[in-house]
Amino acid sequence: MLHGYSRDIHVEATTQIRSQVQPQACGIEPSMSQDQQSVSSEKCGESTREEHSSMKIARTYKDAIHALNSLQSNFASIESRKRIGNTLSRNEESINSVFEFTRRLGYSPADLNRLNVIHVTGTKGKGSVCSFTNSILKQYSVKNGGPIRKIGLFTSPHLKHVRERIRINGEPIDESLFTKYFFEVWDKLSSTTSSPSEFPDLQPSAEVKPMYFKYLTILSFHVFMSEGVDTAIYEVGVGGTYDSTNIIEKPTVTAISSLGIDHTFMLGDTIESITWNKTGIFKKGCPAYVSEQPAYPQSIEVINSRALELGASSLEIVDTDILPADVQLGLAGDFQRQNAALAVKISSEHLSKLGVPSSDLPKFSGSTQLPPKFLAGLRDARWDGRCQIIENAENFKHITWYIDGAHTVESVKSSSIWFRDTVKRRRQIGREVRVLLFNQQNRENANSLLQDLYKSIVDGGINFDHVVFTTNITWSDGNYDPDLVSLNSSSDAVDKMTVQKSLAEAWCVMDKEKGRSSRKHIFPDIETGVKFIKSLTNDGSKVDAFVCGSLHLVGGVLVVLDGKQV
Repeated sequence: MLHGYSRDIHVEATTQIRSQVQPQACGIEPSMSQDQQSVSSEKCGESTREEHSSMKIARTYKDAIHALNSLQSNFASIESRKRIGNTLSRNEESINSVFEFTRRLGYSPADLNRLNVIHVTGTKGKGSVCSFTNSILKQYSVKNGGPIRKIGLFTSPHLKHVRERIRINGEPIDESLFTKYFFEVWDKLSSTTSSPSEFPDLQPSAEVKPMYFKYLTILSFHVFMSEGVDTAIYEVGVGGTYDSTNIIEKPTVTAISSLGIDHTFMLGDTIESITWNKTGIFKKGCPAYVSEQPAYPQSIEVINSRALELGASSLEIVDTDILPADVQLGLAGDFQRQNAALAVKISSEHLSKLGVPSSDLPKFSGSTQLPPKFLAGLRDARWDGRCQIIENAENFKHITWYIDGAHTVESVKSSSIWFRDTVKRRRQIGREVRVLLFNQQNRENANSLLQDLYKSIVDGGINFDHVVFTTNITWSDGNYDPDLVSLNSSSDAVDKMTVQKSLAEAWCVMDKEKGRSSRKHIFPDIETGVKFIKSLTNDGSKVDAFVCGSLHLVGGVLVVLDGKQV
């Protein structure tokens, strides 16, 4: 019930009941992840090791994706974890299992030190920091006269394809390489065992696989080690202390980007507890660099104490002003200066450890002098789905898409200000139709994020003619793109579009309070929402469309714009 506002909201009807698609791997029994095993009473994937090894396994990329999707935590198990809470023993079991699975692949933590890892965490901006860093380090490749042969980059989540999470020299590994290494890991974990007394949760070993993110982390280690990567940039998934990436013993440098309140059921609901968890990536004898934290100055005390506790060789709070005022950044948004400054510092530290002479590195005394390779790296950095502008895409003429996957309070504010200011600068004489496409399926503060967006954009002088809310289902036939299957949302809420109706209702209230009247629309999938936006150009109008609220939404929009349904 929309409490009196239903006439202002258009809800797209659908005759097909939308249900979450359960992944089915051809020739592969879905395996139990540790999470599924610990919180679910259902017996799934209980074939014996002999049965498993005798299966005829199809070695295709599609099969690898289906098998990977079977390791996702479903909505029920996530809700159960929230109720149980993350105890210390549970967290320690989680990180210890990553050590054990990696050992069963044949790698010790000491082996992984050969990757020369740069380890980055934070609440917002950590992906951008990794992108800037990767772009800078590419300038120091062997072909450019530098010491680096291959750069590995591990980030999350992906936008369009899972392969985006594992990159070599800036490019996602291709389907054949992903498939090859995916099944090498799958088969090795199926054919090896763990001590029943030490690892009771990993029994029986033939069926139990790491959860989705853990599996991809372990897979990235195998890919990078097998492909001869000699510099690897690792973005933490969640937190730091107990994150799957935190089995690296001797990174060359660690870094923390902007901190904020997020993932509270895992990290705690105070900035102090979140900071404690993030600083868990600090290592003995390793330098640490941290972005300025103007929003949460109390975090600095925790950062200082943890650096001492964990034995960091040095700690520096990076001043954004180390960047020249006129530096060109490949990533849009004023807030990217902070991320770029952090990337400059950690890149310089890493390259120094690789033996690059100081004459070829930045000079930080007085006014910063950046060498040409650093300037080129900052200028050439690209990171899709973050303050990205797409104009006149094929089959979508006359639409300018402003796309950002912001999904935290701080990042939504920053993204909204970027859109508002960019539209004002680019405003033309002709009247553009302005559209918001928004979703946030899994966060309890979704309405609060929408309110922050409204305050930053609408109260800032840019009105939306249409506001569109969709689920994260990719296609109008009710299917997800295989790489975008997500089992961690309530299928009932998706079917009933509960979140979307709540968001539309919240927008109605804000509009009424301000005396405004944008048109609200609810669609059951991304494709239908995008087609509606396209229809607004039928009369020759130009459209500015702002897509925000979720990386899952952004990824789906990019897939639909590509127009290739698998």
